[in-house]
Amino acid sequence: SMLMLARNPPTDRVVLVNGFEAWVETPHGTFPISTQRYQNDHLWPDGYTRLQKFSNEPWPTWEYDLGNGVAIVQQLFIPRGIEGTAIRWNLSSPNAGVKLHVKPLLSGRDYHAVHRENSDIDLTTEHRQQAQVWKPYSDCPEIFAQSNGQFEEQPEWFRAFHYELESQRGLDAVEDLACPGEFHFDISRADAVLLLGAGQLFSQQAAFADDAPEQVYQQVALQEKDRRDALTPLERSANQYIVQRGSGQTIVAGYPWFADWGRDTFIAIRGLCLALDKHELARDILVSWATTISAGMIPNRFPDQGDQPEYNSVDASLWYIVAIYEYWKLLGQMGLNDDPAERKLLEDAIESILMGYSGGTRHRIGMDSDGLIACGEPGVQLTWMDAKVGDWVVTPRIGKPVEIQCLWINALWIGSSIASKWGRLQQQAEQTFKDKFWNEERNCLFDVVDANHEPGLNDNSIRPNQLLAVGGLPYQVIDGKVDGAKALAIVTTAERELMTALGPRSLSPDDAEFQKRYTGSPLERDGAYHQGTVWPWLIGPFVEAWLNAHGKNGASIAQAQEQFLQPLEQHLKTFGLGHISEIADATEPYQPRGCPFQAWSLAEYIRLKRTVMKVD
Repeated sequence: SMLMLARNPPTDRVVLVNGFEAWVETPHGTFPISTQRYQNDHLWPDGYTRLQKFSNEPWPTWEYDLGNGVAIVQQLFIPRGIEGTAIRWNLSSPNAGVKLHVKPLLSGRDYHAVHRENSDIDLTTEHRQQAQVWKPYSDCPEIFAQSNGQFEEQPEWFRAFHYELESQRGLDAVEDLACPGEFHFDISRADAVLLLGAGQLFSQQAAFADDAPEQVYQQVALQEKDRRDALTPLERSANQYIVQRGSGQTIVAGYPWFADWGRDTFIAIRGLCLALDKHELARDILVSWATTISAGMIPNRFPDQGDQPEYNSVDASLWYIVAIYEYWKLLGQMGLNDDPAERKLLEDAIESILMGYSGGTRHRIGMDSDGLIACGEPGVQLTWMDAKVGDWVVTPRIGKPVEIQCLWINALWIGSSIASKWGRLQQQAEQTFKDKFWNEERNCLFDVVDANHEPGLNDNSIRPNQLLAVGGLPYQVIDGKVDGAKALAIVTTAERELMTALGPRSLSPDDAEFQKRYTGSPLERDGAYHQGTVWPWLIGPFVEAWLNAHGKNGASIAQAQEQFLQPLEQHLKTFGLGHISEIADATEPYQPRGCPFQAWSLAEYIRLKRTVMKVD
């Protein structure tokens, strides 16, 4: 997609411009510089054969060699704060008689759907404020195009584009796109500029409404380059997950599919905000979620106006408490004081969650007499391993999941500074945890104890959830300095059974339920989602646990960097450039899958680099 608009930011996204066809007319012939994949694996036209060079700095730039000394450079970027896309084409060296032709390809569909040829579309071009304006459907935002070329109305359909990845996912993979006409540029005389605005003029959004398109492009490009140059690549990538929600801001869990989810937000906020010292942004997000607590629970997604909140996560509320603690810790490190009213609001939020969990709330979530949190009922997925297909919950994990206890003990430890009763409960829960979760046979922790709410029934699957007992949270339940043998055993088992180049697997390959690949239909993919599939966000808990178990010092940090982070740093340069993917296959070559841009994956990498990988 080249132009997409969130009608109710950050949700209700609609794709407006999917791409374009472009070709260059020279004295020596006409040469396409675009390529599309159609059904039957047909590539047309052959623009890819002329591509000589690609760079993503400061933004995506392609250079095409057309022969006879003619080379054309195409640049495309989306400026921060503008709902629009800026594109420029220029010749590498002066050449006479060269013309560029561009056909935009429109849809106007929901971003989860595909577009098919129909008679309802309106491809009329309205000429308004020196722009071409299209509104393909009555409920579709207007598309504004400003250029320094000539536009020729010529409505037509381009049929049967084929999306290979969608086909592999068992989804509808064929799309038809509509073209309202063609832009013509005399690129020998001047660089070609095309500005696409979603919902309103690009130049109005850029505050250069009266300038010619080429001037608007130059000024916006200069501003955008200055903005990008002022940030490190990781800061730039982190900022892309911070988006508007109403009058505030929120964290999108991943692109292109996800919205702002509770669990993802409070895991990701630590790397995307706190590790980058963005305390004001963190405060605004934490305060906005405080108003959503019900019966001690944070919803698993921020409710849109009029929507019913979904309270189906056992861990989001506990991650929220951890995020508040780490926000307060950052304020202390920066020598800042929080507002008393704000502190009371967040303390009350912590208190309401602890009261809700200790007293019992939805989905059989509540503290048992042993001080641990039991949760779950048939048909509901409550932990982060939350795949569900129809009525099939793939990993129900009903009972007392290991990471929920680690989060609960951390929440009680944090709450103890507010009320001493939580400290007493923490001591009980921690002792019970150590008594019940050690799996002597496998030299690690059980994944779930009292499974299906049956006392003494334990799940001995080797999963990465146990890592949170040793690393990834402010308070180590299995402390490497106190329970050194057990901490080392947990980490050694996880390293042997789970670790890959892109992070830990979600299940040991020796398990009968293990799935090698995340491919196939939605049913097959959801069945593999947490049954072996690699989750790069877990690199954070793993590396922190590894350092805690091996003794954190300059040498161990250097070893962890070389052994565990260098492969991930290669991934930053190859898949979702500057980002880390949501998941990957569980066996070599560990093919990245899912969202190529995932908030908590990048966030945990940033947290490691900025806060964990330092000698205390």
